[in-house]
Formats: sequence, structure tokens, C-alpha cells
Amino acid sequence: MKRFFLWIAVLSLLSCGNNRLKLQEICVEAPFEMPCIMVPDFADCPRILITDFGAEPGNKVKTSLAIEQAIDKANRLGGAVVVVPQGHWITGKIHLKSNVNLHLESGALLEFSEKPEDYLPPVHTTWEGMECYNYSPLIFAYECKNIAITGQGELRARMDVWQNWFSRPRAHMNSLKHLYHLAAQYRPVEERNMVNDTAHLRPQFIQFNRCEQVLLEGVRITNSPFWTIHPYLCRQVVIRNLSVFAHGHNNDGVDPEMTQDMLIEHCFFDQGDDAIALKSGRNQDAWRLNTPTKNVVIRNCSVKNGHQLLALGSELSGGIENIFMDSCRVLEGAKLNHLVYIKTNERRGGYVKNIYVSRIRAGRIAEGILGIDTDVLYQWKDLVPTYERRLTPISDIFLQEVKAGHVRFISRVNEQEELPVKNIALDQVSADTISLE
Repeated sequence: MKRFFLWIAVLSLLSCGNNRLKLQEICVEAPFEMPCIMVPDFADCPRILITDFGAEPGNKVKTSLAIEQAIDKANRLGGAVVVVPQGHWITGKIHLKSNVNLHLESGALLEFSEKPEDYLPPVHTTWEGMECYNYSPLIFAYECKNIAITGQGELRARMDVWQNWFSRPRAHMNSLKHLYHLAAQYRPVEERNMVNDTAHLRPQFIQFNRCEQVLLEGVRITNSPFWTIHPYLCRQVVIRNLSVFAHGHNNDGVDPEMTQDMLIEHCFFDQGDDAIALKSGRNQDAWRLNTPTKNVVIRNCSVKNGHQLLALGSELSGGIENIFMDSCRVLEGAKLNHLVYIKTNERRGGYVKNIYVSRIRAGRIAEGILGIDTDVLYQWKDLVPTYERRLTPISDIFLQEVKAGHVRFISRVNEQEELPVKNIALDQVSADTISLE
């Protein structure tokens, strides 16, 4: 297996004030043809303090308005850095715009309101692989280019209300079933408004939706109503040097979905669900959008807790290909089910191929190193019908130099008899002990 290397070039892009907004070109080598990634470099751009627009520590109304106005000005300049200085700031939703870097200085805590009404009106977003109109993600960018969130500060979600929405009572499940039927029948997304008194579809913390040239670097993220970081239908994304802690329900760390040309590196994950979960939409909605997740490199990351180090699916109906995870580790004492887990079912379709995982170290794993399950339906099995049956071809899965402590199995494949999994290669993959206990 090839080892990676990195080189960066800086190219002028466009004017930002009297200076220049630039692009970094980041090139990494992978076992497949990996395009170089372009992300914005705001080093020479103006800095705009939110306090210049009236932000006050502890004042949600003034701070929310100040951040909105600062983002507007940065966008009008053609590129600028919106600075959140040291202090404790409370805000509602933040909607980024093109050519804007939201920067948190060391000692800055940007805390997001727990009130659902602060995330209205509804926006064009998603829920578990289905498009809909729902509460805005806490930080949201839609059809933006050259955007960033950087710094040494902290983004934190207040969980007072969201944690009460973790349960899935009948009213919530009825809303999910309604959304499932709307998506399966190809109803327009505008008809799928999921904000009502009982649906309680929690928003993502950060969603980049249909964006290009995105950088997320340096910050700490604490708590999340739902998935923590969700690049959706994006191109050219770099996520690096993050520390993520979120132990609520569905609290994945990073969920690239129908996203291409992406680098995740030097991040620390302590999750209540999967650390890194690659997705590409659910069933008919993904077949409509027809966009795979591909060309993703993940390296030098650490996981303290999570369900899986690397999960693929179960929302993978658009396909997942060309994934390279290298030099990651699971900390001793971590709670983890699998190192690599591919999950799908007979409704998904899509495909999985060209998955490369190398140089992984872990201690005790509750299940095993590689798990593949083609019949994962969870609570949906008896809730809704199968509109169309499509199996998921899975092939070309390569693991090299992977070592764990205690596991129940090295690899376990639960495949569809009519569509076997093909071409799995394990090279120097081992565990200290293997036991069903």
C-alpha cells in the first residue's frame, strides 16, 4: 500500500478589502487517484470584531445580531475574518456566507441557545439521509464557497431541550415515517416540512450544505443535538486539528455525506456514536441526487470513545468509494464496537468499494476489527414498507497493519446470499486475544 505525502501551494484568488483572499492547494497521496483540495487562506484578509457590531457577553440577542451583521460585511468585502474574541458569548443560529472565516480566539466560548425557536425559520437540510425542511443547524452554510471556521476557542451547544428530544416516542416516529414515505414517493423537498409540535427532529451542530472549498480547523466542539459535523453534497473539504466531545443520542463526530475530495486529519473524537461515519443518502432520495461520497483521506486521528472508528452507512445509497484511513489510534480503555463497520440493507442500493485502512492501533474492542452487515434495518424494519429492493455491491476492502487488543473476531461478514461481498484482503491484521467472552 502506498504511503501518503503532503504538499501545499498558495494561490491568489480574489480581492478582500485591500488585501488578497488566497487558496491553499493541499495534495495527499492515496492508493487511488486523489485530487488536490483547495481551501481558503484568510491570512491577508481584514479582521472584523463582533464587538464592533454590539456583541455583549451573555446577551444572546445582541450577539446573534452582531455575528449576522459581521458575516454580512465580510461577505460584501469579498472575504474577511469574523472574530469572536475571548469571553463567553451566547448566540442563536449562525448562517455563514461565501468568503467568510468565523474565527474563535483563544479563550472564546461561543455557546448556542437551547431554544428550538432560535433555529427557525426552517431551512433545506436533512435527517438521516432524507432531505427535508427542519430546524436550522446551529451553524449552517448553504451553497457557499470559500468558508472556514477556525481558531483555538470552543463551540458549545446547550442541551437543556435537545436532550429531552433524544427519546423517540410515537409522535416522533410517526413524523419520521411520514418523511420516509414522502422521500420514497419523490415528493418535492418543499413539501417535507418537519417542524411541528411533536416531530422533534434535532438539528446538526454544523452542516455545510452544497458548499465548496471548506476549512474547519482548530476549534473544540462540545455537545451536539444530533450529528456534530455534517458536510453534505460538498466538494473540497479539510477538517483538521479539532477536538470533539459529544455523548448524546446520534452524536457522530464527522458525517461526510455525498461529499467528495476531503481530508480529515489530526482530530480527537470522544463520541456517543460513530467517530467518523461516511454516508451517501438514503434510498430514493439518494438515487435522485446520484452523488457518491468519494476521495476521502482520514489520517492521524485519535478516538477516545465511539461506536465505530470508521463506519460506512447505513445511509449509503449514493455509493461510497476511494476511502483511505491511515495512522489512527483508539485510546486504551475506549468503548468501541468495531474499528471498521460497513452496514447496509436490501433497501439501500448504492455500493461500497476501494476502502483502504492501514496502521491502526487499538486496545479492547467490544466486537471486532472488520464487520460487514447487509441486513441492518434497526427500528425501521417493521415501521415502514420496502418500496423498492436494491442490494449493495461491496468489494475491494483492504486492511493492512491493524492491531487490536481483545476482540470477539478479526472479521465477520454477513452478506446477502445472492450478492456476495468480493475481494477482502487482510494483511498483518491481528489481535492479542480473540474470544466470544
